[in-house]
Amino acid sequence: MRKSIIRISFSCLLVLILALGFYPANFTKISANKSVSTKDLTQNPINKNSDPFDNEGVAAVSTTGITSNFRTWLSANGYSSYDFARDDLSGGSYGGKSSSTDTVVNQPVIFIHGNSDKAVGSAFGQTGWTASIDYFMTKGYKTSELYATTYGPANALLSSEQYHSRAYLTKIRAFIQAVKQYTGATKVDVVTHSLGVTLTRKAIKGGLAYDPLNGGYYDLGPSLTSSVDTFVGIAGANRGLTSCYLTGGTTPTCDDEVGLYPGYTVGLLGPYNVSSYLVDLNSSSRYEGAYIYTIWSTVDEVVGYGSVVWGKYTCQIPGQTSEKVFSTAPYGHFGLKDLTGYYQWRMVKSHATN
Repeated sequence: MRKSIIRISFSCLLVLILALGFYPANFTKISANKSVSTKDLTQNPINKNSDPFDNEGVAAVSTTGITSNFRTWLSANGYSSYDFARDDLSGGSYGGKSSSTDTVVNQPVIFIHGNSDKAVGSAFGQTGWTASIDYFMTKGYKTSELYATTYGPANALLSSEQYHSRAYLTKIRAFIQAVKQYTGATKVDVVTHSLGVTLTRKAIKGGLAYDPLNGGYYDLGPSLTSSVDTFVGIAGANRGLTSCYLTGGTTPTCDDEVGLYPGYTVGLLGPYNVSSYLVDLNSSSRYEGAYIYTIWSTVDEVVGYGSVVWGKYTCQIPGQTSEKVFSTAPYGHFGLKDLTGYYQWRMVKSHATN
């Protein structure tokens, strides 16, 4: 009974966050021993939209799904079973050539969304990559160079049930391979958000994986590191999700095997029982791509606690090249994605953070 109550409470908390878009006050202290700067790090232009909830100016991004040319190619090349198109959703996918003569000039960018989000959209919590795609297009990118698909149910009510499943990992991995093959690119860039960060890191790393609800142990296959130029992880819980402190491993999202459970301490000892999935992700470094960047905030209302897990910033990726950090609203969990098109573009195009 207690687990059921906690499970419901956690689910309701996430739904409330998605529905209200709550941004907490600026943190000036994240632990008894660690302070954070409150310096405004928002000096540079971020996106055409100053308000994360104002979608004016981004309506040009199509929500009709991948192009017919890409659909035909996927079918002819053995990718039909992955349902990258996601026609069951408005905005379930994005990308593809307009015709066989459409040339790909810019290195393709693949966008992987977070928990309960989708490829593109306009509703808060489900804006997907609308703002980012819009920004990239102002910088000369075309639909044939920008790609996104929806890997989950796109339903906030099911947010606590999402985890690093075999289905999600194999779909994301196949999408990266398909886009690279379809475009003829030597390498691709990958931009990820929230749960999409930790999912995609493993999809690229490959190797042995585990899904207790789908056959147990399985092999994802060889690493895709050589196929990725730049990897960008936005607001990812790489060392665990701080809200899982409260729930323990009682929900799939916070599971201590395939979820985001950060573990527990006994006095000064620990953490113990950290998610096996996260232990595997962080057991080696620099496999995500040639360049690895993170974008995160100390006022992330979903990650929480100043983004600190057991004294370390959970949004950082071991061995990362560099990062862009924010410390004030509106750069919370969703603002970090919707308002940082400029930095995403700089990272993938110029390998820079300014």
